[in-house]
Amino acid sequence: MKRTLYTEDHEAFRAVVRTFLEKEVLPHYEQWEKDGIVSREAWRAAGRRGLLGIAVEEEHGGGGNPDFRYASVLAEEFTKAAAPGLAIGLHNDIIGPYLTKLATEEQRRRWLPGFCSGEIVTAIAMTEPGAGSDLQGIRTTAEDRGDHWVLNGSKTFISNGILADLVIVVAKTTPEGGAHGLSLLVVERGMEGFERGRNLDKIGQKAQDTAELFFEDVRVPKENLLGELNGAFVHLMTNLAQERLAIAVAGIAGAEHLLELTTRYVKEREAFGRPLARLQHVRFEIAEMATECAVTRAFVDRCIAEHADPTGLGLDPVNASMAKWWATELQKRVADRCLQLHGGYGYMSEFPVARAFTDGRIQTIYGGTTEIMKEIIGRSLLG
Repeated sequence: MKRTLYTEDHEAFRAVVRTFLEKEVLPHYEQWEKDGIVSREAWRAAGRRGLLGIAVEEEHGGGGNPDFRYASVLAEEFTKAAAPGLAIGLHNDIIGPYLTKLATEEQRRRWLPGFCSGEIVTAIAMTEPGAGSDLQGIRTTAEDRGDHWVLNGSKTFISNGILADLVIVVAKTTPEGGAHGLSLLVVERGMEGFERGRNLDKIGQKAQDTAELFFEDVRVPKENLLGELNGAFVHLMTNLAQERLAIAVAGIAGAEHLLELTTRYVKEREAFGRPLARLQHVRFEIAEMATECAVTRAFVDRCIAEHADPTGLGLDPVNASMAKWWATELQKRVADRCLQLHGGYGYMSEFPVARAFTDGRIQTIYGGTTEIMKEIIGRSLLG
């Protein structure tokens, strides 16, 4: 079915993204995979191409366009290019809203120009070794010392953790407050006591640096409080719908791309004297995946349109959770079935389906696991 989501402007932007990927990302990606990290120059190149801070006001160096469909185009093209290492979606769609919606004018002037130029790479540090998705289990503390906070604790699985110049840290500022005693503090590169641990060795997305972070008596200025004191829980919940939609967009784009690659492969690959595509089982497999992708695409596009509607309130958390769990679980199933249809070649790292199998596996975990998504949906229906 013909998609009606995008305008000519969005498709022109898609062409810019593809050119950027071809010139600035794909020629270097294999080396980044070996290094476990992308180059800082790639971030600066993204800034020069106008791919960073699309929703940030022009006065602070951004594109001044909050239309989420541009973020959706970025997610689709980076997924199809199998280049998740350069985590522009994390920077723009997940961290960007915290800075544009919560930052004071002084903070905007200080951080947003570098955010948009690629000189400042960002991360958000929520997950802890013993807490996972449980915000009440966060142990990182920030003690009020008058003109500054003293931050102590550790975080893990932090995307952009090695490269990040600015890290939004979720910390406990009122010990007896539980989830409602948390605040967002911005820790900047070079602050004494802020240390980075291992660049974690993952099974996929190896070019994307994911690190442990440690905070030992870090003096964080009071002016680096982001949003309301003890308001982190509300701030985090407000931004989760967009984060989950962005993951869903990548999920369906990844499934569709794998289906396209595999459809082409089974037409060309022969077994028992004829193309695989002549086998009924293979045709049924392709038919099932194509139908599931088409149905999922219709729902996700509707979610994108609703979130991008300037007259509305954005996508609600329940539909965002539905989109996230369904699209990412579909991506996982399609990756597994497409690898199987490739046979032994699917297990070879040089084949795109193999990388997609490992790179995409995290999709059902980060941004809230499938189980958490189902819990959110179930509570909305059953109380």
